[in-house]
Amino acid sequence: MKELRIRRSMIRANGIDLFYRDTVSGDQCILCLHGKWGRGETWTDFIFRYQGRYRIIAPDQRGHGLSDKPVARYAGKDFAKDAYELVRKLECSPVIAVGHSMGGRHAAYLAALYPQEVKALVILDQEAEGPERLSDLPPEKVKPVDKLTADWPTPYPTYDEALRHLREQFPLETAVRYFLDSLVETVEGYDFMFSRYAMAAIEEYRQAWYHLLPKIRCPVLFVRASDSWCLSKEEAEKMRKLIKDCTYFEVTKSDHMLYADNPDEFYPQFDEFIKGI
Repeated sequence: MKELRIRRSMIRANGIDLFYRDTVSGDQCILCLHGKWGRGETWTDFIFRYQGRYRIIAPDQRGHGLSDKPVARYAGKDFAKDAYELVRKLECSPVIAVGHSMGGRHAAYLAALYPQEVKALVILDQEAEGPERLSDLPPEKVKPVDKLTADWPTPYPTYDEALRHLREQFPLETAVRYFLDSLVETVEGYDFMFSRYAMAAIEEYRQAWYHLLPKIRCPVLFVRASDSWCLSKEEAEKMRKLIKDCTYFEVTKSDHMLYADNPDEFYPQFDEFIKGI
């Protein structure tokens, strides 16, 4: 049985410490950017499949996991600069940038703002809608309230209670696992590794990014979950028309976590795309 080999480390990028996973070996690098509330841990199966053939780097993005959670701006440009400095310092560019959900937005920003660093882009189930202008609210004024988890009974007294509650929130076990990857035991009980302030700041500094799509020069794989709660068919069609070199498909039997919900459908299509890069 193939062994999963990952080097874990911290690196200083864009003024913050980023935790990242790195398979080290491989001529071509794939940079994996997770979604909101997640961690690089969510890419474990992806890493297992592609290690050896590719060098896989999967950071915890700012505000998440073991990376820094500063009181700062959390706009797409900020995440893109984090990723840019990460790949420059690791000397692994140009990368194939793969982003799921929120990570898809950040991967797109990276490809548009730093085109020399991105060889190909994969956007997984993420819309480009949002406010037209960037919020000018100072970071220290952002209230640390995460709308999704504000009413969750955290910290949970036991792991089993956390599991029971998460299963009440999400119909698919893959979404439950996504949150469990960020669950840790503390002196108060079980809680999540992401910062509630950061989750609020991500929402505060969210902005429409349609204007970036025509600027992306590299080939793009754009994938929608067939039952997505995040990306409508109409929105996906609007976005794909703005992308110059776009391969598009939908993964069935998925509402968002498409690479985990239906790997038998997702990975052959992904393989076909990267084979041509």
